[in-house]
Amino acid sequence: MKIFRFFAAIAALLAFVPAVAGDIIPQPRKLEKRNGAFTILTTTKITHSAELRSSANYLAEYLPLDVLEDNGKVEGNIVLRENKNLAEEAYTLDVSDKGIVIEGGTSAGVVYGVETLLQMLPVKIYTKQVELPLSVSACRVEDEPYFSYRGFMLDVSRTWIDAEGVKKFIENLAHHKINKLHIHLSDDEGWRIEIKSHPELTEIGGFRGVDSPVAGRYGRWQEHYGGYYTQEQMREIIEFAAVRNIEIIPEIDLPGHSHNLARVRPEVLCNFTPNMEASLGYDTRSALCVSKEDNYKFLEDIFSELAELFPSKYVHIGGDEVVTSQWKSCPDCQALSKAHNMQSGAELQEYFMNRLSKFIVSLGKHPCVWNEAINAGTLTKEAVVYGWESVAACRKATQEGYSTIVMPGHYFYFDMRQSQREPGHNWAAIFDASKVLAFDFEKEGFTKEEMKNVAGIQASFFSELYISHLEDESDYLQYQTYPRICSLSEVAWCGKGGEWKEFYSRLTNAHYGRMLAMGIDFRLAPPTIKYEDGVLSAATTDRSHIYYNVVGDAETHLYVEPIKTDKPARYVFHTKQGGARSGDVAVEAHYAMLKPKVKITSSIEESERNPYSNAEGYNKQARTARTCKDGDWILYTFEEPVTCRKIEVPTGYSHLPRLLFNAGYIEVSYDGEKFERVGDLHLGAGVVDAPKKAVKAVRIVCTESGNGADEVIVRAPNVYPIF
Repeated sequence: MKIFRFFAAIAALLAFVPAVAGDIIPQPRKLEKRNGAFTILTTTKITHSAELRSSANYLAEYLPLDVLEDNGKVEGNIVLRENKNLAEEAYTLDVSDKGIVIEGGTSAGVVYGVETLLQMLPVKIYTKQVELPLSVSACRVEDEPYFSYRGFMLDVSRTWIDAEGVKKFIENLAHHKINKLHIHLSDDEGWRIEIKSHPELTEIGGFRGVDSPVAGRYGRWQEHYGGYYTQEQMREIIEFAAVRNIEIIPEIDLPGHSHNLARVRPEVLCNFTPNMEASLGYDTRSALCVSKEDNYKFLEDIFSELAELFPSKYVHIGGDEVVTSQWKSCPDCQALSKAHNMQSGAELQEYFMNRLSKFIVSLGKHPCVWNEAINAGTLTKEAVVYGWESVAACRKATQEGYSTIVMPGHYFYFDMRQSQREPGHNWAAIFDASKVLAFDFEKEGFTKEEMKNVAGIQASFFSELYISHLEDESDYLQYQTYPRICSLSEVAWCGKGGEWKEFYSRLTNAHYGRMLAMGIDFRLAPPTIKYEDGVLSAATTDRSHIYYNVVGDAETHLYVEPIKTDKPARYVFHTKQGGARSGDVAVEAHYAMLKPKVKITSSIEESERNPYSNAEGYNKQARTARTCKDGDWILYTFEEPVTCRKIEVPTGYSHLPRLLFNAGYIEVSYDGEKFERVGDLHLGAGVVDAPKKAVKAVRIVCTESGNGADEVIVRAPNVYPIF
């Protein structure tokens, strides 16, 4: 498979011509094309002023040229220089028949000039295996970014990404002129950064499942799953990023999202014993106690080390989705509330955040928080607010005088689905790169006064779903984030996006080839499917190859011409270019489901609020009254035997492998009495594929006690008709 993908990728690269200057992403402010060209020869040198050695070495990673200090000679060379008349991240790129000169206000500007130069070269440049000579069209570029903060948040807590994986992600961010990587180092599921004063945080909290006190979540439940960065590894990542002008911003998410921390150090929790009967004795609490002085001393140890390790002026301390009800049950937190005349959980949260923020400031850093952290109206104005919930939340932060990073989920959460039937979350919105490009501050209602407090834009990828896609042929992280990051780059660099048709032309004419050469398994737009007069046809707008599968046939076929058929619902199409792929699409009839009358029973008592009848009606999910035990079962009995091609019986959320049977098997019965085992559960779901005859009942059986929660989600069966 890897060999096939390698040759497919090479073939795709050869299909693209070298980029012309107008195909740059993000688009430069000013680009003047000129006559002539400069030829880069093996004798060409990269010369640089003394302070730009690392920038010169960075360019030499892509162009196999000698690197020398600037001797004042332009002819025949590529020259890197600082120009103090330019803004910090501004640059000029001048290509003539004599040579290439890149000037920047600082090394940051020079790096961006280098990135623009790379886009003017053949796409093979990104493989770092280019052969000379190469020709560069003569031009002059004058450019600088609109926002000084152009960020991306990467969650390495839910799904572990090792140091080399993070570096690769950074390398591709740099090619898109993103200059901040906000790295989400802790959450309920994992602690990813070594703290030498408290080694247990990673030695224990860096892993979950099996023999860990932290229950498995989202997949790989039968593994001791995880990993962490040593401080030495993180220094290497920080240095790698700095060469590419990317600042690494650490986040430790507090005081909520701390389940992992609490499982490693239970003493951080509030002073009460919760009812854990439904969770089989597993403590699911996730919020630190606000009243414990030892917690603040503990956190000072952690952030003192982080402040020394990370050069960034920003330290993110979280503040989102705190389960404040835990504090209501704590006598010590209630006493603290009374002593300070606090009336709500939001006020207790801001008490915590203010204390922690004060310490962060004492370390010479800016505390960063999620937008909920300012809801009580008392958080210090020294905090930087990351507005994720909505545009309104972003505007509120700017109105209250906070420096604000704009990242509303329905535009910038790249873990969201890109179409209705593709994988991903759906709570914020379903959108692709075209919606990201359409973000416009003016159209979203930002006033001139509010814009004064907008520090920049950021997108994010929370990785709950990544772990269950690690075995996919295409990299799920890359599929979810590109080309949406291309659109983010355009909006953040230019201040707003442009017209999609023009941008899409730049993407498909040149940038698809660049991303393939970068090794990015990006998402392609799905093909358009049409069925008329007994003929099924497929088309695409990006010169991708179209493939199709037929229900019941494991082979993938290359689409070469329209298909005559009276059963169009059996065909599923996708497109590919190298490692890039579209989602699957079919005619609407393909997605039709049978909804036979069904009765759901179980060895687990149903929830009073969400009874099994919810799922029996095919329109809502049901929930159990406790978590599952080894031997528990859920039985689906159809009123009449069902003739179908497949039945799926899922547990857990429809978009997320959580609150499910972590392990088990599925049985089928054709008479409602005798059952035969037909397969194991995968991600909480069982499948009866190609049943022998009409099915009267299916049953799933749990083989692993507990799921890290106090309930199981029960959903309606998916019953597929015979085409």
